[in-house]
Amino acid sequence: MKIKIKPSVLNGKIKAISSKSQVHRMLIAAALADGETAIFFDSTGEDIDATVDCLTALGAKIEKGNGCLKVTPIKEAPLKATLDCRESGSTLRFLLPVAGALGVSACFTGSGRLPSRPIMPLRREMENAGISFSEPWKFPIEISGKLEPGAYQLKGDVSSQFVTGLLVALPLLDGDSTLRLIPPVESRPYIDMTLEVLSFFGIKIEEKDNSFFIKGAQKYRSPETLTAEGDWSNAAFFLTAGALAGSVTVTGLNPTSLQGDRKITELLEQMGADVSVLDGEVTVSRNKLKAISIDAADIPDLVPVLSVANAAADEGLCVISNAQRLKIKESDRLAAVSECLNNIGNVNAQTDDGIVIWTYERLTGGEVFSFNDHRIVMAMAIASAACEGDITIRNAEAVSKSYPDFFEDFKLLGGKADVIDS
Repeated sequence: MKIKIKPSVLNGKIKAISSKSQVHRMLIAAALADGETAIFFDSTGEDIDATVDCLTALGAKIEKGNGCLKVTPIKEAPLKATLDCRESGSTLRFLLPVAGALGVSACFTGSGRLPSRPIMPLRREMENAGISFSEPWKFPIEISGKLEPGAYQLKGDVSSQFVTGLLVALPLLDGDSTLRLIPPVESRPYIDMTLEVLSFFGIKIEEKDNSFFIKGAQKYRSPETLTAEGDWSNAAFFLTAGALAGSVTVTGLNPTSLQGDRKITELLEQMGADVSVLDGEVTVSRNKLKAISIDAADIPDLVPVLSVANAAADEGLCVISNAQRLKIKESDRLAAVSECLNNIGNVNAQTDDGIVIWTYERLTGGEVFSFNDHRIVMAMAIASAACEGDITIRNAEAVSKSYPDFFEDFKLLGGKADVIDS
């Protein structure tokens, strides 16, 4: 699908969609619990659908309806299962250890760039703990055996998703385990979100000196009902639109959330935008913007939209660093962001761990490719607010991975987007 977007000022108010990161975690914990759990949310996407399908394959029953996912937990895991993770790295990395803890001989399939996304650090730890894998570098991934308790160790700057998968799975094992993270630890807010969701289900994990101490034979206790927070990661796109042109309010956001991407308000304010946070409503309005340098270690998902914000700034130089892990996301996001910005008139340069963005050229508009990456689609749509001419996005349907109604909300705020080739 190709979409043409005309420059326009975005104004108004929308409600944040539910946090994809939190819903993933809630679903998996609910599937492991001792009773039914109702998870209230107001938006889904292909990644969440992948997790729902995989949990169903593992024996859970999940019903959708009326803004709710009703989860009946796994009573008896199957001996064998095929889990189609689609393009969801979270689904794959979270559920590999869970399937191992349940003793399921599982075949993990997927599409897009998922087969090339790394799992080797997690694989090594699982192999050391009793799990057999199919031959290296082969996809689909087949596992067999049962995960054993013991000492686990991961580098803290590779993927917080590996950490989450083990933190969810290890309490299920018969004996106690430890999980040590070798500093530096990046994307720490995602680990904190995992610990928070586990606490909702009564799971106790102690932490000291970059190590987690996990008692075995713990029981996931259903809280019966949960409501997912608004998603700061996706709200960041529209809040940035307010900073570029107009004034945008996003409701349903928790200002004290553990989501790391709530830092978007602080960063936009540093750039010079007018920011107000009141009773779960965040408003960002246009002001003269200056580019800033950004350490992306804990906020990698904000890099595409922050790159747009800085490219559209009135002055200054932006240096984004500690973002090397973006090379192994749904796309090579550093290369994708750089190319897209070049195509709409910005001068920038990639570095080993980030990107340098100059601001002396006005954004002109142009045609870009989405690289089949939802965050690239949304970032380029928001860039249109600062462009002199139209932006055309090829393969814009990638947005459905996390935010299927993005363009409906975009138009609600006054954006002008038309499908020109389906």
